[in-house]
Order: sequence, then structure tokens, then C-alpha cells
Amino acid sequence: MQHFRNLKVWQRSHKLVLDLYKLTMGFPKDERFGLISQLRRSAASVPTNIAEGAKRSGQQDFARFLNIAEGSLAETEYLIVLSTDLGYLASTRAEGLLEEVSEIARMVNSLRERVVENAA
Repeated sequence: MQHFRNLKVWQRSHKLVLDLYKLTMGFPKDERFGLISQLRRSAASVPTNIAEGAKRSGQQDFARFLNIAEGSLAETEYLIVLSTDLGYLASTRAEGLLEEVSEIARMVNSLRERVVENAA
């Protein structure tokens, strides 16, 4: 397996984290330990699990970490929806973020399926 930083899915998910960190700076300060923290952690979990899984010795371990990344993407998706519904995030901005989350989810799923095939 190549180094995790060379994986397009890691690069895209890392960029999403950076975007969400910048974006949440504009959220209300009273959300600092609530929604801001949770959204940042769920988003950061995606490239973190890709990186950790890529360094595991077995393909099944890597697939498990990719599955965890998929769960974190679903959590991130919901938190973006919640942020929009609470009025912290413009719906036009949320649409772009949700499209990116969906594309990254497809990429992670595809990678996980290839890793599972290679493990068999």
C-alpha cells in the first residue's frame, strides 16, 4: 500500500477537515464545546482512520478502519445538516459540503471494497 498522503481520498478528506475548521470559526462561541467540537472531531476522524488503517499490517484491519471512516463521514454529514437547520451554516454552503462528503464516502467505499477483495 502506498503512503496514506498519496491517497486521493485522504487528500480530499484532509481538505474537508481544513474547510470545516475554518467554517466553524464563525459559529456561535457557545457552541465551542458542543457542535463545533463534535463536527471537527467527526471530520478529522476520516483522514485519521485512513492514515492509521493504511499502516496496519493486514488488509482486513485496513478495511475495518475504512469502515470506521465511513461512519465518521455519516456523522459529519448529519452535523452539517444540523448546523444548517440551526442557522449556523448557509444552505448554499452546506450543499457544497454535503456533495463533497458524498463524493468522499464513495471514494472510501470503493477503496474499502478493493481492500476487501485483496484480502480474500
